[in-house]
Amino acid sequence: MALSKLKFRSGVNKETTSYSNEGGWFDGDKVRFRAGFPEKIGGWVKRSNEAFIGTCRSLHSWVALDGTKLLGIGTNRKFYINNGETFYDITPIDRTDTLTNPFTARSTTLHNTQVLPTDTVIRLTNNSAATAFAPSGKIKIGSEVITYTGTSADTLTGCSRGQDGTTAATHAGNASVSSCTFKVTDADHLASPGDFVIFSNATSLGGNIVANVLNQEYEITAVIDGSNYQVEARTVSTIQSITVSGGLNPTNVYSTSSDTNGGGTVTATYLLTSGLDTSVFGTGWGAGSWSRGTWDSSASISAAGQALGSWTQDNFGQSLLINAHNGNIYYWDYTSGFTSRAVPLSSLAGTDGFAPTVAKQVMVSDQAAHTIVFGCDPETSIGTQDPMLIRFSSVVNSRAESLIVWKTEETNSAGDLVLGSGSEIVTAVETKQQIIVLTDTSIYSLQFLGPPLTYGVNMVSSNITVAGSFSTVSIEDSVFWMGLSEFYVYDGGVKVIPCSVKDYVFNDFNDAQREKVCAGSNTAFTEVWWFYPSSTSPDNDRYVVYNYGQNIWYFGNLSRTFWQDRGIDSNPTAAGGDNYLYTHEFGFDDGSTNPVSPIISHIESSQMTIGEGDKFVFISKIIPDLTFRNSSEATPTAVMTVQARNFPGGPYLQSNSKNVTKEVSTTVEEFTDQLYVRIRGRSFAFKIQSSNLGETWRLGTPRVEIRPDGRR
Repeated sequence: MALSKLKFRSGVNKETTSYSNEGGWFDGDKVRFRAGFPEKIGGWVKRSNEAFIGTCRSLHSWVALDGTKLLGIGTNRKFYINNGETFYDITPIDRTDTLTNPFTARSTTLHNTQVLPTDTVIRLTNNSAATAFAPSGKIKIGSEVITYTGTSADTLTGCSRGQDGTTAATHAGNASVSSCTFKVTDADHLASPGDFVIFSNATSLGGNIVANVLNQEYEITAVIDGSNYQVEARTVSTIQSITVSGGLNPTNVYSTSSDTNGGGTVTATYLLTSGLDTSVFGTGWGAGSWSRGTWDSSASISAAGQALGSWTQDNFGQSLLINAHNGNIYYWDYTSGFTSRAVPLSSLAGTDGFAPTVAKQVMVSDQAAHTIVFGCDPETSIGTQDPMLIRFSSVVNSRAESLIVWKTEETNSAGDLVLGSGSEIVTAVETKQQIIVLTDTSIYSLQFLGPPLTYGVNMVSSNITVAGSFSTVSIEDSVFWMGLSEFYVYDGGVKVIPCSVKDYVFNDFNDAQREKVCAGSNTAFTEVWWFYPSSTSPDNDRYVVYNYGQNIWYFGNLSRTFWQDRGIDSNPTAAGGDNYLYTHEFGFDDGSTNPVSPIISHIESSQMTIGEGDKFVFISKIIPDLTFRNSSEATPTAVMTVQARNFPGGPYLQSNSKNVTKEVSTTVEEFTDQLYVRIRGRSFAFKIQSSNLGETWRLGTPRVEIRPDGRR
């Protein structure tokens, strides 16, 4: 029999049925298309072995005048500057309080009827096998964990303890304990669990809790009420040195009987957090972040519209401007060094007193060097946010004015513009020629005009939607973004991009967390990536790719919270859901594990038939046409699967479908010239899968030896 070529259309199509997509691809993961042919995507490695705290939702690279490469990293809990392998915490200071004897150590004697707050971490000290821990009311004695499930108002009774670490006995008397948990008293502290506070000038409490233990940065582990919260004492260390995969792994210091309460006159410096890690909507019980109010507080506390914690940033020369979403604007001076923190823009020397103090986004114009702020407070009402207002500073006399001169006058170029369509500015994106501003309903073009007007704005289109602040990306003069149920591009006009995987994306999408959608370009492959949360995930766990060079779509599974294309760096950089930064398109493997893991990639075709599909076909031989060029693995392999069906119904592409009559899988090696199979059905599909370290592959045009095999 003659061989038949299998020519597949590029891209993945899940909008049609099995038979109607004949000759196309239906499913895949970790696969892209180059010149119309599928291949495995590139791998990724950790950019640094250091982890960051919080979820990263902002990245920006730039180069200082001395050639130092810098990367700004904004999370919902911290802001960092990355230089080489090191993360430097430049998180702005939110407020500073002076406290008097604020520290209260937990009891050092545990009675069998004593009230014990569930957030207290304790250690039994009269048992050599006992160890410490228990943020959820757990006490570990030897190898046994006893869980206390009551509330802080209950009494802890029946605490069992193992004399030899294995045999439990009822504890009916007193037990000596030591605690690393301290109550801190600060009236109207306004803190939430997970916030960070730096204590200084504290005096020793005696025993183990010496001054150096107290005078360092702490994470607030629990809020007791509006005037009290808890921290857990630890050995002297920086927060970054004990950060492991986004959390803290401290070595705790436990109080002793010689410890006293107090601390003297203490300075408490609270660091800024940009907001929530999860979008929350609604009012009453269950709305808002946990511990946003005090215990037993009124259910009328509202969380309606609470925003996801995020930052925007742009470099001003070799320094950096950052803006906490719906918060203040801050400036970090590179010449002050990596130990300096960002300070409010309004606090800079020479500021005219009209700098914005609340905004949705900050940007430094590449075209005219103005500092532009979106969704900010007007100069006539500093502190009162107008979500549709755009303000820009002056640069008439010098570039430095862009930081300090904001009052609109005839002698400078400062000014403002108010957009009319929509309820809020969602995001702004700079292209080569203009700045594109998206509100929740419309898109505007902001262009530099020069004096006397400085900037002008024109509405480009209305009746658009946008998923969130990070769902847009610009490439040259085009802007791509994800809407609420479709994808858009602006290239002089607004167009809906036809999408062959639209239902797959939006029918399995966590709409409550759409603010987490992040877009990024991968211009080396003419791709726009969107990372988004599927319906069962609170965080980004999938991606969808539009290849604008080939006008095709494909998708897969990968947890990324922000993406930045190559530029300053030769490869794209992305933030993982595991709190590490990754360099992408590097190697062929998954560098998130130690040792590295293989990337499991596959692509699967729709069903193919002979004629009208009324006849059975028989496949006896396959010429795979699969190349493993550039693989670092000495003997790369992939698995080619042929799946036969008699009818198109059933759960398509599921191997346990009752309509799959037979499935044959064979291994393809680098020098495999042909495969012998025996499989029969009315239709058949092909699947290529690889799961080995150090290998990549690209599929060409396979041939099959196929012949009609009757009607039954």
